[in-house]
Amino acid sequence: MSQSRKRPRPASGQHGGARRPNQPNRLPDQSLAELLGLAAARTTSPATTAARTTPAPAAPPRPPARPAPVPAAPIAVPTLAKIAGSPNPATGLEFVTTPFRALADLEPQAVAVSYWFTPPAGPNPYQVAIRFTGHRLDVAGPRTPADDFVLTSEVSDVAPASGPIVVTQRTAGTAAGRWSVTAEAQANPQRAAGSTPVRLPPAAGTGQSVYAPIAAMRAPGVLIGSWPAMVALGFLLGLLVQGLLARVHTLPTGPVLTLSLLAGALGLAGAKTYYRLTHRHEPRTTWLAGLSVQGFVVAATAVFILGGWWWGVPIGHLLDASIPALLTGQAVGRLGCLFAGCCNGLPTRSRWAIWSSDRRVGTRRIPVQLLESSSAALLALLTGLIAWRTPPQQAGYLFLGGLAAYVIVRQVLFPLRGLARVTRHGRAVMLVLAPLALAAAVLVPALT
Repeated sequence: MSQSRKRPRPASGQHGGARRPNQPNRLPDQSLAELLGLAAARTTSPATTAARTTPAPAAPPRPPARPAPVPAAPIAVPTLAKIAGSPNPATGLEFVTTPFRALADLEPQAVAVSYWFTPPAGPNPYQVAIRFTGHRLDVAGPRTPADDFVLTSEVSDVAPASGPIVVTQRTAGTAAGRWSVTAEAQANPQRAAGSTPVRLPPAAGTGQSVYAPIAAMRAPGVLIGSWPAMVALGFLLGLLVQGLLARVHTLPTGPVLTLSLLAGALGLAGAKTYYRLTHRHEPRTTWLAGLSVQGFVVAATAVFILGGWWWGVPIGHLLDASIPALLTGQAVGRLGCLFAGCCNGLPTRSRWAIWSSDRRVGTRRIPVQLLESSSAALLALLTGLIAWRTPPQQAGYLFLGGLAAYVIVRQVLFPLRGLARVTRHGRAVMLVLAPLALAAAVLVPALT
């Protein structure tokens, strides 16, 4: 007779078992669990017999071993992150905080955490998958779904050994209070079948929830309020430049100043309108978010032309005195984009790259904002010097040439930005029309 043993019952903590009471709610995410090697494997003990003639059943296959995490290395916080107030992430996890205490208790609340890591070395880029698990600590009474979260974040085309990278993850619908968050991450080689994934150092920390709009705007390397501050500074410097050139062109100071203020106000409205017309499928944003410089230039130019005609101001001279001012404002305003985390360049490992953030991923990028800012500053200097000596009979061509040159610069730099085109043929059309306008602005005055 044969003897048999009873199969051991799976432990309740394994996948498929009953969940223990009063445990935090966890969202199911089987695909990422397999990706991170976190899925629990079912195991059973084979039945044994005393008869030697009965072959023993084959042992069950072992689950794949999780790769050991790479040793945690000290992370050197980039300069821009330090300027924005990012502390040294000794634990690899950083909570987004609010700089305004008066807004700390406003609803809705959100939890925003940033995970720092350094990509491992290797011949191929990585896809980094990160699991954020959070539990609220100061819970009074039964736990609710708002007291726990499990969120995942993925970053593709991460260059090997490209320096410190930070990924910011934000929650929605979470309860206000103090939270404990852990982060587990794994780097999976792309375009390399059979390559071994690399576990990144886990991180954990505790912190406070913040006002949701603040959480959406802040991240390591992002200075809150920098964009409106730099745009305002650029506008004031533009007014100064325009005022000096208006005297050279003997334009009336009062009407020119009035038209400039009106052009600034209506230019903002035009920038917002242009953005909404070209981004209809995006969710609504705050008033200062989602502005297009194209709309500003179109609206401001229309104000100068119509206002100059109404007040009897020579339109050609008014436009020539205004183009250096517009370019000056753009040169300063683009610096605000760098500090605010917008209009970012593509990630790269080039030596001339700079570390910056797009409010979600902070990494080394092509410095598109600095390239456009320096180009606008150079054009502002060039057009300003020409406007200082423009003959009266050639007025108006300087504005056309300066604007066309700036359009060419923007279209050349646009493929280096991490943004998709909203129009299919807009860039090609501009790259044809802008050089023609620039050639006309140079040749017509020279031949007349």
